[in-house]
Amino acid sequence: MELSLFLTTWPHLLVLLIPLLLPLIFLFYSRQDPKKQPRADDLKAYPLLDKLPHLAKNQHRLVEWSIDVAKRSPTHTMVFKAFGLPGVVITANPNNVEHMTKTSFANYPKGELAISMLEDFLGHGIFNSDGDQWLWQRKAASYEFSKRSLRKFIVDTVRFEVVERLLPLLEQAAHHGSTLDMKHVLECFAFDNICHVAFGDDPACLAKEGVATPQVAEFIRAFDFVEDAILLRFSPLENFLWRLKRALNMAPEKQIRRALGIVHGYADRIVRKCREERGKEAGPESCRDDFLAHFAASGELSDESLRDVVTNFLLAGRDTTSSALTWFFWLVSGRPDVESKIVDEIRTVRSASGSGGGGGGSAGETTTFSLDELREMHYIHAAITESMRLYPPVPLGMHFCKQDDVLPDGTFVGKGWAVNHSVFAMARLEDIWGEDCEEFRPERWLREDGTFQPESPFKYPVFHAGPRMCLGKEMAYIQMKAIVSCAFERFSFRFLGGEERPGLDLSFTLRMRGGLPMQVTKRPGPEAV
Repeated sequence: MELSLFLTTWPHLLVLLIPLLLPLIFLFYSRQDPKKQPRADDLKAYPLLDKLPHLAKNQHRLVEWSIDVAKRSPTHTMVFKAFGLPGVVITANPNNVEHMTKTSFANYPKGELAISMLEDFLGHGIFNSDGDQWLWQRKAASYEFSKRSLRKFIVDTVRFEVVERLLPLLEQAAHHGSTLDMKHVLECFAFDNICHVAFGDDPACLAKEGVATPQVAEFIRAFDFVEDAILLRFSPLENFLWRLKRALNMAPEKQIRRALGIVHGYADRIVRKCREERGKEAGPESCRDDFLAHFAASGELSDESLRDVVTNFLLAGRDTTSSALTWFFWLVSGRPDVESKIVDEIRTVRSASGSGGGGGGSAGETTTFSLDELREMHYIHAAITESMRLYPPVPLGMHFCKQDDVLPDGTFVGKGWAVNHSVFAMARLEDIWGEDCEEFRPERWLREDGTFQPESPFKYPVFHAGPRMCLGKEMAYIQMKAIVSCAFERFSFRFLGGEERPGLDLSFTLRMRGGLPMQVTKRPGPEAV
């Protein structure tokens, strides 16, 4: 009876369902339009979900997996899109990078979605804003970076940190034969330096063997936690749930809120100190040379906006430099030939300038190098650049597409889609960097006469490219070359962590998993002081 009823009614049900099924069928097959698809690859496509399950499965190792994605496609680009959801594009194509960061810059902003996810952390600072809000901050920061007084201030700050803190710490480790976690040391150095340069504040993390005060240590733990935890919001599932979790005060949003209270409290203290010191100074101009003082001097920014300046500069100035140097020290420790060339260049520059690195008579001036001398160190510059090619501090760049577009390699990008360019994958593609692309070879950056030769920023977008290219690039090189030249002139470093490559931890930057245990040995010769 039931079977006969079904047999007589199912044609009528099908007639009712056809109007509902036709749009679904049309949309499903429209996805197959070759003009809107990247080149063929061998990733399995699932009904309705297409290749998105592959992206979800590899979300936790997106940096390493992006290499496989780039190599599977002839254009080094792949689209991941489920039925009814915005697509995600991963590309390692330099032409696409140039298109997004320069040619069609206005069509590929940070995007409202990404900005909203980071707003409670970075506010509307320079790294979390678009349009006019970003542009005025960019112009203000560009003006400050162009000042000769700032460059001198940076050099003086680095010199102090190297002479008074880094070198004594290395000397002590060499004398006692103790193992030193260079990752922690470099993070402390970078934190002290960015706080001094950007905010006129000295947390002195490196002052006592890398032991920070309780207040600073609490802030660093909270800042690190927020960086790691807030990235979960970008995963496909959390995209829809994190706001609900925040409203209900559920984990991990509950812990993020608590950690942000510590981060903002620390940043507010820096802003208050800046306001108070400026109020005590006579005359309209601040005698402080740090960034925050100059931003505050305009009188146009609220305390909240100045707090955004603090958090944005901390994110850019601490993590990127320390990440780059950590991978550099590890790479060089396995290449005695590279280390030998670094030491030879240091001795050549030192010999050309006489005995004084800074040209004066104080102890600090005789143990560091001047800005002009640092600029003469082309091999060190090349070695640092090559290290960042293989281990870029920011391995993935994210953009959101405002209007439908077609990338130079023919890939269709829809409105609202996320487009990620993988700097990490680009470094490991033979048709971009040659057959030795995975080798650490500083010489690829040198002309025949030994001078440094830069590459196109679209082929090497380590400092981004186009209008958003990093303003702190020169400052970063000054810091890194000063550390490398002074440290390697006096000491040799041997990695104690085994033969395998250290693991990768992706936060906002590419961190080395665990520490970087190294044995520090004093280098023989007249340069060891």
